[in-house]
Amino acid sequence: MHALVIGATGATGKDLVELLLQDVSFEQVDIFVRRSLDIRHDKLKIHVIDFDKPEEWVHLVKGYVLFSCLGTTIKAAGSKGNQWKVDYGYQYEFAKAARENGVERYVLVSADFASPKARSFYSRMKGKLEEAVIELVFPYITIFNPPILERKNSDRVMENLGLKAIQLINKAGILRSQQPLPTEILAQAMINSAQKDDKGLTALKGKAIWERAGANAN
Repeated sequence: MHALVIGATGATGKDLVELLLQDVSFEQVDIFVRRSLDIRHDKLKIHVIDFDKPEEWVHLVKGYVLFSCLGTTIKAAGSKGNQWKVDYGYQYEFAKAARENGVERYVLVSADFASPKARSFYSRMKGKLEEAVIELVFPYITIFNPPILERKNSDRVMENLGLKAIQLINKAGILRSQQPLPTEILAQAMINSAQKDDKGLTALKGKAIWERAGANAN
């Protein structure tokens, strides 16, 4: 199988690429990034692209499955407009290119509480993206709506504070459905989804993500 990945430099993306390179089911892994990476592997092909110039890379988006886990924060992006461009615009353009090039499987990392009608900018943006990619009618599409993610060496201060708060609440037996999800569990669930015969749309959240990864929540 031939995997395509956008968002390979993020926490989930790094775990995903590492697992794909270890998985004998995948003979080629193409990642699309903005700058070159110091990674070498016989199965890995790195495409350094300008996301704002799809005419230069659209022909490269061909394979068995597109994994989309691209994302940023308002702080890193500088504004809501810039975050929308990355989290919605770039991901949608890649999904559109994949569908037009005959890619049949699409796996998207969205967010818990994503809804096109949400009052929260972030949840609304994620919901709008879900709505848009579903309309592309991939034969196989899996959308993950994970709770707060447990990222290795994360520098997201507010996210880390939220993570610690949820973990304390979980220890008291409260909000178990919102148990933080390690990015490596999410990555494995994404790979497993790409290999399942689930035609049409599959949406996974909470405990279902752990189960798809073949893991047990604590």
